[in-house]
Amino acid sequence: MLPEDVKIQVFDIPPTPLKGAFSDIPVDVGPQYEGQRVRAPDMYVELGGTKVKYKFELFRVRGLEEIEDGKVILIGPDILELKEGSSIPYAVIIEAAGRGLELEGEGVLERRIHEFSNYIQGYMHLNQRYDIWLRISKRSVQKGLNSFKYIGTVLYRLFKSAFPIIEKLRIIIITDPRVVELLYPQAMKVYEERDLRALGLRDEDVDMFYSCKLCQSFAPTHVCIITPERPSACGAISWLDARVAAKIDPKGPIQPVPKGKLLDPIGGEYEGANEAIKKLSNGAIQRVKLYSLFEYPPTICGCFEIATFYMPELDAVGLVHRGFAGVTPIGLKFSQVADTVGGGKQVPGFQGIGILYLRSKKLFQVDGGWARIVWMTSELRERVLDAIPLELRDKIATEKEATTIEELKKFLIERGHPIVQKWKEKEKKEEIKVEEKAPPTSLPTQPQIQAPQLVVQPQVVSSTITPQQVLVSPQIAGGVVLVFKGVKIRAEKIVIKKSSTGESK
Repeated sequence: MLPEDVKIQVFDIPPTPLKGAFSDIPVDVGPQYEGQRVRAPDMYVELGGTKVKYKFELFRVRGLEEIEDGKVILIGPDILELKEGSSIPYAVIIEAAGRGLELEGEGVLERRIHEFSNYIQGYMHLNQRYDIWLRISKRSVQKGLNSFKYIGTVLYRLFKSAFPIIEKLRIIIITDPRVVELLYPQAMKVYEERDLRALGLRDEDVDMFYSCKLCQSFAPTHVCIITPERPSACGAISWLDARVAAKIDPKGPIQPVPKGKLLDPIGGEYEGANEAIKKLSNGAIQRVKLYSLFEYPPTICGCFEIATFYMPELDAVGLVHRGFAGVTPIGLKFSQVADTVGGGKQVPGFQGIGILYLRSKKLFQVDGGWARIVWMTSELRERVLDAIPLELRDKIATEKEATTIEELKKFLIERGHPIVQKWKEKEKKEEIKVEEKAPPTSLPTQPQIQAPQLVVQPQVVSSTITPQQVLVSPQIAGGVVLVFKGVKIRAEKIVIKKSSTGESK
């Protein structure tokens, strides 16, 4: 039941003007605004986002007799009634009916809310499902975008135009915090039911994968390859969803990809997937291993639910989800890790994934799967507890047990995480290598030859390094090795000195 004092307005969507589909909208509408950003100083209001707990968007398929076509229903205050500069709970529910519409198509149609919302000048839309983050710019409000009826009208016309299969459509926009919170559990239940339908299929059961380039307006080189055991990184599109999407919108952003020859059964490298990635990224990405964290990992845009991060000191991986406001053991917040992960780059050890992927039996299988994961946020741990192998559930730390690398290492040793045994085995191998290289004691001592010392003065060195181009190897005998790939380093001055002790420093 809705609160008795809740404000509800119903707007009729006017017929499409003859002189232009959006000529009656006070701001421009078109794909040229995809990828737009509204910065905090320029925003009139923020809808959802990181400061707000309750927010979501849903697309529901209804019966033809259940909905009235051409309506925008606003539950709560309109744009001009919201406090300027505020962040509010927000929800969008789109209900559609059509004789050919199926329940299985809800997920992919819902994902198009992101695309179509970004057509509106000054209306920024990021992420999906329960992670939506929108902003309306001051300039667009000044131009006349002062009511949600305009946003609803644009979404209605774009959906009806793109999908003729939709016969009836209505848009429900909720800005009353009480109603958003009331409906939030129902939305979460819908997402969970969709995800459960996707489980059970295996890559080996199908001949076709699917590519998704829906987010290329934000990351031009990013392409998702969706398989039964690897859903989209945004978490909103499973293999079943993608199959439906390709049927109802054959020319849309989701297209079939023949698997082709299996090149790496553990890493998940397929000839067909490589060809699709190469073509759709315009040659920027040549290869991808779907179940790898380090070697040719999948790319990501910015709409992922979880970011992975590599800890070279432990040779292990951590997981942080989008809603976590704290700091990870590597000293970075989610937003900082996300900056390294996103943008259509292949970054070894750093990857964006969907929560559903944590339930896949092929989760990072080439790199050890769950046995390589040593830290995750407590909220995320509770959400996927049943997916974590029983023998590891008390061995993976959260922010409650470890906030630094030192604390995490101590925790892992105390709990006996499998990664600890990996350290011991590595140390033993290194000891053997050192013994093999040790010179015979019977040989005469050779005179020491002074080796030149290379000293680069840090105050006069200028360099530009992007995170994805730097690989930090695990700690080994002799220190830490940094490998820079494709990096240009310019030094104004280099000083070469001889060591006074005759040893290379």
